Amino acid sequence: MASDQNFVDFVLEQIKNAGEITAKKMFGEYGIYSDGKLFGMICDNKLFIKPTNSGREFIGNVIEASPYQGAKPSFLIEDKIEDRDWLSELIRISVKELPPPKQKNKIR
Repeated sequence: MASDQNFVDFVLEQIKNAGEITAKKMFGEYGIYSDGKLFGMICDNKLFIKPTNSGREFIGNVIEASPYQGAKPSFLIEDKIEDRDWLSELIRISVKELPPPKQKNKIR
């Protein structure tokens, strides 16, 4: 089941204070970026955040699940999705720890 645009818009509104937030459609689902860095996904109307040590410490009781079959487990955010301050802080903490995006080779 593909994610609903209303849910995507809701999540983006919740985390708008966590940097320059964008979402890119990928195979019917969405990758979520902060300042150009992929930090999470929206799949089947669920929010998944890439796991980091700082994010795990901030969340406390972490629920991990795969956003799609064959994917590495991510943090599944359910209960706190309506707490925009908490969610934005989680994004800021997580993005700091994630590596910078890989540079794409230009084809000549």
